[in-house]
Amino acid sequence: MRSALLALALLAAGCADASDPAPAPVDAGNAGIPFQIDGTLSFVRGADTLKTIAIEIADTDSTRGRGLMQRTEIPEDTGMLFIFPRAEPQAFYMANTPRSLDIQFYGADSTLVNVAYDTTPFSYDNVLSEGPAQFIVEVEAGVTRRLGLVQGDRITWTRR
Repeated sequence: MRSALLALALLAAGCADASDPAPAPVDAGNAGIPFQIDGTLSFVRGADTLKTIAIEIADTDSTRGRGLMQRTEIPEDTGMLFIFPRAEPQAFYMANTPRSLDIQFYGADSTLVNVAYDTTPFSYDNVLSEGPAQFIVEVEAGVTRRLGLVQGDRITWTRR
């Protein structure tokens, strides 16, 4: 019995190294988590609306924690809006996220603070806001540049 427990302990110790977590593979046969449309979001410069997209809203600890993880497909003209209770420095990472994203950070006044372009799928590296952010928008990599978004642009959104 004692040797069986020792073997089990050695096997468990060799399975994972907490200091160097490995990203979980995406099941190629899995269609992924379907996109849920909760509302619309517009990118605005001055009085002009640059683009309106459908959004999924992440406004609970659970939905913010999951984000776009395990999403093998992101429909065109969609994104995810993360809503936090208050503006503060934010850190995101791409663990279990198979698609490269642009992560846009917005202040409490919904004004663009900064963008992390073309994030690396499955990365555990922190993606940081460059100041307090209360709203974060994740879109497919390349969307931010195609829209020409710059600091000072704003977002507006509505729930369904």
